[in-house]
Amino acid sequence: MEQKIHQGRNVKRFREMLGIKQETLAFDLGEEWDQKKISMLEQKDVIEDNLLKQISDVLKIPVQAFQNFNEEPVVNLISCNFSDNAMFNNRIEVFNNNPIEDIKKLHEEKIALFERMLKEKDEMMARLEKLINK
Repeated sequence: MEQKIHQGRNVKRFREMLGIKQETLAFDLGEEWDQKKISMLEQKDVIEDNLLKQISDVLKIPVQAFQNFNEEPVVNLISCNFSDNAMFNNRIEVFNNNPIEDIKKLHEEKIALFERMLKEKDEMMARLEKLINK
């Protein structure tokens, strides 16, 4: 059974990963936006395409990330591969049932997105500092 992607929750996740407050996102989206409106937006299952495009432009994250990101496979991967039994006699053993190459093939877009987000975080922080200093 396919799980439904919660677009509002994804906006919140990516915004928080970038260290951006709701007020800052509201400021970047325009005068008709405020913190409360962003909070309500982040509760929506589906967000209109034109609005997702605006958010994408502001956060510099592809629209597809908001539409497709599902953290459950990542959580399952972590819980399946690392357990309390991983430590035995002061040796660390990691049981990995899925080779990293298979994971990369299945989640290539997600990995690329996270790498890009890490790379752009410094740029976003500089932009936020500039906005704060205005």
